[in-house]
Amino acid sequence: MTRFFRLSGGGNDFLAVIEPAEEPEPEAIQAFCRRGLSAGADGFFVLENNPDAVGMKYFNADGHRAELCLNGTRCAVQLAQYLGWGEGGLQIHTDAGEVHGKVIDSGAVTLDLPRPGAPRQQDLEHEGRVFSGWEVVVGVPHFVLPWSDSLATAPVARLGPGLRHHRQWGDSGANINFVRFVDPHSLEIRTFERGVEAETLACGSGVMASTAAGLAAGTLELPVSAQTLGGFELEVAPAAPSPDSHDRWSLTGDARLIAEGTLHPGALAVPEPPVWTP
Repeated sequence: MTRFFRLSGGGNDFLAVIEPAEEPEPEAIQAFCRRGLSAGADGFFVLENNPDAVGMKYFNADGHRAELCLNGTRCAVQLAQYLGWGEGGLQIHTDAGEVHGKVIDSGAVTLDLPRPGAPRQQDLEHEGRVFSGWEVVVGVPHFVLPWSDSLATAPVARLGPGLRHHRQWGDSGANINFVRFVDPHSLEIRTFERGVEAETLACGSGVMASTAAGLAAGTLELPVSAQTLGGFELEVAPAAPSPDSHDRWSLTGDARLIAEGTLHPGALAVPEPPVWTP
């Protein structure tokens, strides 16, 4: 039996375990994250209380390790403070580097991290059309697709899988962000996430990538407020005390501890999909 925590950041939900004797195998993580059959989550992370920083290992719901999840990192900061591992600011060591986090209250966390890499314009051919957008790496790869119509009707479920697996990205694929730039300081976003293989309620690195793309296009100016499908707004701003946006940005938004409990052996059940009688 394994003690676990459930957390939510902007609508992304996570399972977390603390300093396990053995790191769960990918198949176990995949089983734990299956909705309906187990605890269910968009992702899974392991926290370790190291002398110099809190270590974070992040896994997508498919069991594969990912370099970074910013909604998950905000949740990791919230959980670490709940565990008494730090007061005020915390340094989180991720596979994409060091991120500094600060708890605002029991429902919000601010991250201080490097500005995303320079966006690159990309044209993707798919379903007989050309989709023009921006490739941006925020620890993990993103494609930012500007969307001129209402996101209420954006075909995320239909176009997301094909664009996510487009040959441009190689075997690793990319997260696909449908983004509407509303005005110079706000955007709306819906994201099809790799590893979850579905649309999620929010994506923190997707918000950072979309902000970087908007700045590159001359459409946005910091600070930027992003409206997510989960209903929460995430804010990107120059990281204090820096007076400009050239080196580090902050990402502020929802991060909550939802529950804690025990994963029993039944959480590992993974039945085969049914073969229906013709």
